[in-house]
Amino acid sequence: MSLKRLCATKPTEELLAAIDEDGGIIIEGLFPKDVIERLSDDVLAAADQVVPGAATQGLDDDGKEFVGYNTIRFSSLGKISEAYFNLLDNEVYAALADAVLLPNCGSYWINTGQAMLIGPGSEAQMLHRDCLNWFRAASADWPNSPEVTLSAMIALDEITDAMGATRVIPGSHKWDDCTDMGNQDMTVPAEMGRGDALVYLGKTVHGGGANVTEDSWRNAIHLSFVLGWLTPEESCPLDYTDDELRCRSPRVQRLLGHRSYDPRPTPGGGLWLRDVSKIEDVAGL
Repeated sequence: MSLKRLCATKPTEELLAAIDEDGGIIIEGLFPKDVIERLSDDVLAAADQVVPGAATQGLDDDGKEFVGYNTIRFSSLGKISEAYFNLLDNEVYAALADAVLLPNCGSYWINTGQAMLIGPGSEAQMLHRDCLNWFRAASADWPNSPEVTLSAMIALDEITDAMGATRVIPGSHKWDDCTDMGNQDMTVPAEMGRGDALVYLGKTVHGGGANVTEDSWRNAIHLSFVLGWLTPEESCPLDYTDDELRCRSPRVQRLLGHRSYDPRPTPGGGLWLRDVSKIEDVAGL
């Protein structure tokens, strides 16, 4: 079994059908190569200043670091690369996120925008489901509970299985037990070229692969969204000032937490307010 591979020019409905069937899809050419090239240059330059294994986002039951000892992770990508904002305004990814998340909320925002570089000798990451960061929201009426998050693993360069391509268990988003993570033998690798992306649901079991090469890094960006009434993993609103985002699109401002949450058309009240007279514009942009 392998994940379906479709071109980014395919109709949104066809892409969504593949995601619904397998829990994820490889979308070829989702992001323009010139944008990815600029982003890659900026990310790799910044990575030279980061110590591998420094990002500790939790331990598994055996005490192993979730991010790996020879893995480089860092966020605040818009502070180091203008190209990052192009990802946030990508029309295809936006259409997929709208279809998956908006039925369950008034809007969504960034959960993570993070460089994830897996170095030589890295072991496979523990398998997990991203949605379980918000266990109560995700597990209620599982597996029929609403999707709370959608992710894209974006290839900055060619990614092969040997380099640590993300591994996915197709169909795991429909399993009856949300705590069942399967095993590595059930996974398939998401091999990609520059600008391709693995887009997958929060319910889908996955994990970074083992990098068995001697000198090659798996260079990728993880860009995920979460329902607007849930707390993201990363505190993006603290990264940027109003002036820094003033020239950005309303979508970018909202994704980065500089506009308030309006639940309409779903029930609920306004959240993340700075001025209660401006529910539509928390930052006054």
